[in-house]
Amino acid sequence: MKAMVLNGHCDLKREDNPLRQVERRPPSPEDDQILIKVSACGVCHTELDEIEGRTPPPRFPIIPGHQVVGRVAESGKGAGLFKIGDRVGVAWIFSSCGRCKWCLKGQDNLCPEFRATGRDADGGYAEYMVVPEESAYAIPEIFSDEEATPLLCAGAVGYRALKLTGIENGQILALTGFGASGHMNLLMAKAMYPASPVFVFARNPREREFAMELGADWSGDTEDAPPERPDAFIDTTPVWKPPLEALKRLAPGGRLVINAIRKENSDATLLSELDYGEALWMEKEIKSVANVSKTDVRQFLALAAEVPIRPEFETFPLRDANKALLQIKRGLIRGAKVLTINHKV
Repeated sequence: MKAMVLNGHCDLKREDNPLRQVERRPPSPEDDQILIKVSACGVCHTELDEIEGRTPPPRFPIIPGHQVVGRVAESGKGAGLFKIGDRVGVAWIFSSCGRCKWCLKGQDNLCPEFRATGRDADGGYAEYMVVPEESAYAIPEIFSDEEATPLLCAGAVGYRALKLTGIENGQILALTGFGASGHMNLLMAKAMYPASPVFVFARNPREREFAMELGADWSGDTEDAPPERPDAFIDTTPVWKPPLEALKRLAPGGRLVINAIRKENSDATLLSELDYGEALWMEKEIKSVANVSKTDVRQFLALAAEVPIRPEFETFPLRDANKALLQIKRGLIRGAKVLTINHKV
């Protein structure tokens, strides 16, 4: 099979081809696993964090990719949830222990033995991959393979972030950053909280224009003042300045939810300039999003099909994975980016 492989960390400001295309024998499913013939895989900012060393270290070499759609090609011993040929998806959560207090409460995203797809186990930048069957999800028929991929991470983790804001219908939601997850946050917020205005903060004028096209009630630059103070913010940016600006504009008693695995260190000195009275006084809260649970993925797929929530996306062949990653690194984003995998007949 063809696969795109990461062999070690590198700086994407200096390296244009962090992944290498290789030929490998397809993996075989172990007990309770399924083998998936991959048809599409979303490209996520988390892959940049993996490549540049901001996540817990992957095992090398590793095949990235955790927004995967394909069909079951083979089942390991004991696997019976899906039939051969069923269409399934795989998200960031590859496996968890199933025994700890977090797993037993449905918070498997917090499990100490959490393993991530495409970081701790080979992911979907390949023609085939294996996954525990309990970590695979039936994909609603309404979505194409490519359309479904960003739902599995950008959509599902955005759904978790939206729940963590605690907003009620009619309260003001703000989004800072408007990439794959941000644009789906806007679509789901409009569906779940139809009376809630949604404000979008983004540095790129094209992203602000895109937000207004999708129904944002206001859009401005990171430091612009919105018409009213939002009751909640969701931050999906890789740097510190946007969430710190968000805290200044947050309403009393409001909550900032930071949806990022790691922040880049380039502007971390801004934290030393945090003004408590301006940014945190009046019972403002900060909450982080940690991974995504299996329940989040299942609930969001059902919601996305019901609304329906249809993400914007751009496709690339598997061999152009590096190109897609560099476009995200350089801020060339409109919706999601998806790799298409064409198998030889």
